[in-house]
Amino acid sequence: MTLIDTRTPDPKRLIPGATGDWEVIIGMEVHAQVTSQAKLFSGASTAFGAAPNANVSLVDAAMPGMLPVINEECVRQAIRTGLGLKAQINHKSVFDRKNYFYPDLPQGYQISQFKQPIVGEGTVIVSVGPDKKGEFEDIEVGIERLHLEQDAGKSMHDQHPTMSYVDLNRSGVALMEIVSKPDIRSSDEAKAYITKLRTIVRYLGTCDGNMDEGSLRADVNVSVRRPGEGFGTRCEIKNMNSIRFIGQAIEYEARRQIAILEDGGKIDQETRLYDAVKGETRSMRSKEEAHDYRYFPDPDLLPLEFDQAYVEELARHLPELPDDKKTRLVEKLGLSAYDASILVSEKAIADYFEQVAAGRDGKAVANWVINDLLGALNKSGKAIEETPVSPAQLGGIVDLIKEGTISGKIAKDLFEIVWNEGGDPKELVESRGMKQVTDTGAIEKAVDEVIAANPDKVEQAKAKPTMAGWFVGQVMKVTGGKANPQAVNDLVKAKLGIPE
Repeated sequence: MTLIDTRTPDPKRLIPGATGDWEVIIGMEVHAQVTSQAKLFSGASTAFGAAPNANVSLVDAAMPGMLPVINEECVRQAIRTGLGLKAQINHKSVFDRKNYFYPDLPQGYQISQFKQPIVGEGTVIVSVGPDKKGEFEDIEVGIERLHLEQDAGKSMHDQHPTMSYVDLNRSGVALMEIVSKPDIRSSDEAKAYITKLRTIVRYLGTCDGNMDEGSLRADVNVSVRRPGEGFGTRCEIKNMNSIRFIGQAIEYEARRQIAILEDGGKIDQETRLYDAVKGETRSMRSKEEAHDYRYFPDPDLLPLEFDQAYVEELARHLPELPDDKKTRLVEKLGLSAYDASILVSEKAIADYFEQVAAGRDGKAVANWVINDLLGALNKSGKAIEETPVSPAQLGGIVDLIKEGTISGKIAKDLFEIVWNEGGDPKELVESRGMKQVTDTGAIEKAVDEVIAANPDKVEQAKAKPTMAGWFVGQVMKVTGGKANPQAVNDLVKAKLGIPE
């Protein structure tokens, strides 16, 4: 990876040490499993959860005489991802052999791309935050390259007391390795970057982004330096599959390196692992350089070539990506940048919102989706795909509020009923007598009763007009929350002689 420093030191992100401030420099190599029914060079299935060694072809097992054949769907998905990253698409790329031995790599080499990747430089805009004021800061993270390569199998050391087993189901599965430039300067930026990358590939449908299943993993390169100095020696934290753990690992590793340097030591370039139980990184092996892998073009594979028309056809069918969707929600629906950021953070959330918002007030729908629906989902530990409240049901609740059939308070109760019991919101309002009271005579009677019962508060309200809100609350309580709030507010002010 060619290291080019594209950011100036940010005082907010400097780490104080015993002898002065330090800057952490982070680059990430993200391995995203390509969404494809077959592997990169064989027809074996990529289905997750199959029995060990059930999805293994003769090519994956490296049987003598077996030759790789490129899977065009994997090529398409890599190009689509490159377009989503606003990156250069290279019309000619070459597959190389990366030579190293490991028990779960039957060939003794990995087919990857080295000097001529399928995708070149690109850019990702990352929103970091929100801060204490609820604001986000946008930063630009450069993409160095995206290349296709085979995944290795999996060694299992807990199946037998004296032997290790090997599962080759993942062997040969197509990976996109997305290499960032060293533009990331904090653990928060790193977490925001991997989150944004996962969002982009999920919108594109090029990777499912399921980190718990291993289909999205990251190698994190961390170094520290004094502000304004050259790059320090980096250490690579291998195979991170949790956004939270990525943040923790960076924090620990930066502190570890600072402590060594301030004590007069030097950093060894090495590969490290993160121990989530102990909350620390530990040495795995010395870090290999490119020449250690003895790269050379794979003699069994011709260079991969396609024309611009092929790229343009793929670009024409790309879905709306999160940045574009966010801009549209802000400009067309009048949403705040904060609300729009939440709604586009997951494609499933954005799709749900847009179904509810069709033909309705976008701001009102956003409030219900973000505060009520997502709040309830978070509390129950459910994902948006598991919501018991359908877009049609939530839309029905929003419609009933707009029509004046129910108040906001009743709507909250109605949402709880739909969440727990289901049903059509309109029918529930009818059958359970939840309609809002709009009869001014009935409301006026309730206002008179509250005023008569609280003469001391009446005098206070005349001296302090904001006290009218207390009377409104009492009337709403007396009417079981069914009175029209605006009507109650108007009558209370009129009765107390408080000007509008």
